[in-house]
Amino acid sequence: MSDAPLRLLARDAEDLSVLSVHLQDAELKVADLIYLPRERRFAFAVDRFDWERRTLENKNCRRRAAVHFDDVVKVSSKGVPLEEKDKVVNLLALAFQPGEEAPGGSVVLLLEGGASIKLEVECLEAALKDLGPTWDCTCCPSHPEAEAETEDA
Repeated sequence: MSDAPLRLLARDAEDLSVLSVHLQDAELKVADLIYLPRERRFAFAVDRFDWERRTLENKNCRRRAAVHFDDVVKVSSKGVPLEEKDKVVNLLALAFQPGEEAPGGSVVLLLEGGASIKLEVECLEAALKDLGPTWDCTCCPSHPEAEAETEDA
């Protein structure tokens, strides 16, 4: 297995779903969220869980990564404790909602506990770049609520 850093671009909903898979269960510190309205960029750093390594080697690792979205015209959030800069939340998924005029729409960062961040974009343009090597972590993320829903179905 290669320890090469990941570099991904997303320019449509399908690409974004690939980023979402690699960012599932990433740990995100509130202080690491930044919106630069003049540059029309929203960026953040995460400690992403390395799901590929977990699958192939049965090894739990994390890796620091930077993510940014361009052409962002508005940012809003729901349930994100923005005043708690040291708070760490889990990023569960990314989703794209097409707007009335293509290629615009909204990117939604779905966070644990029902919190979310919504980015209104003129067009979808995002990038993920690993910033360093992996490190071992003690546990594998789990989603007991999702597992319970599956068992009930």
